[in-house]
Amino acid sequence: MKKWLNEIEFKGDLITLELLSTKHIESLTEAVKDGELWNLWYTSAPEPNNVKNYIETAISEFQNDKSLPFVIIRKKDNKVIGTTRFMNADAQNRRVEIGTTWYSKSTQRTGLNTECKYLLLKYAFENLDCIAVEFRTHIHNNQSRDAIARLGAKQDGILRNHIIDKTGCLRDTVVFSILNSEWNTVKKSLEFKINKKY
Repeated sequence: MKKWLNEIEFKGDLITLELLSTKHIESLTEAVKDGELWNLWYTSAPEPNNVKNYIETAISEFQNDKSLPFVIIRKKDNKVIGTTRFMNADAQNRRVEIGTTWYSKSTQRTGLNTECKYLLLKYAFENLDCIAVEFRTHIHNNQSRDAIARLGAKQDGILRNHIIDKTGCLRDTVVFSILNSEWNTVKKSLEFKINKKY
């Protein structure tokens, strides 16, 4: 059966998105240590000693056409600064979620995320022909919720008691989406924001 999500690399002005692989274990471990991101109980960032398993799980999901995971590389110094992926892929209904995204603390709020999401959204709507792209985040992750809204996504609702998180707590998940009919306007807005950085 033909895969929907195939290996690809994206190059922007500030970042490169490269397929996540076991060769990134050391560099991704360093990235997650910057800010001790695993201590943020509402995020998906792995503990340093669990990065290998984290990557292997992502590779397995890619092989099963359920996700397409990337490392985010800052171009100016070729440094791995985080990870993101297409996930919960539904080829039949042409829907995908962009998630499991985290950045090293020192690179947060620097404009890199805007370019990253632009590259992913452009591919989702213009190459995968998606009818909708979802974003999901923890109800307590206000920084993530604000960032998703700034992209131009609309809040669909809240899944209450959605999952049991890594701490054993019940997580309410906030769901956002961008529809294919909204993409041209969202695209223009993101391009304007990206161009303002230069």
